[in-house]
Amino acid sequence: MYSVEVRDRIMIAHSLPDPFFGPAQGLHGATFVVDVAFYRETLTSKNVVVDIGAALDVLAATLKPLAYRNLDTLPEFTGRLTTTEFLARHIFDALAGAARAGALGEEGRGLSKIRVTLHETDLARASYEGGPI
Repeated sequence: MYSVEVRDRIMIAHSLPDPFFGPAQGLHGATFVVDVAFYRETLTSKNVVVDIGAALDVLAATLKPLAYRNLDTLPEFTGRLTTTEFLARHIFDALAGAARAGALGEEGRGLSKIRVTLHETDLARASYEGGPI
């Protein structure tokens, strides 16, 4: 299986108001390094998985509504625990939808899967992957 990975980063604020999360219950900031891997069984007629420039653009557009925002104030997250795992799935869903809609060109419609990994630190990360797209 072939893959292409792109990376961006995002700064957010949020709280995780449940005793399970200890000190993270209170409002705090996080800077995530976001890695996205696009997978394909065979290369396209152009010998690519997806256009890397298009992948970077789509990732940036996906992250922009979250950047420098307090996730606790966004209507789509009301009543949700915006854990790293949850955010990986949220970003995956947006990227998969963009791929199906043609934002990655025709190449994006034939992807086998997408994996989104959010790195909280150099010691901890969480991912979500799914497909076919």
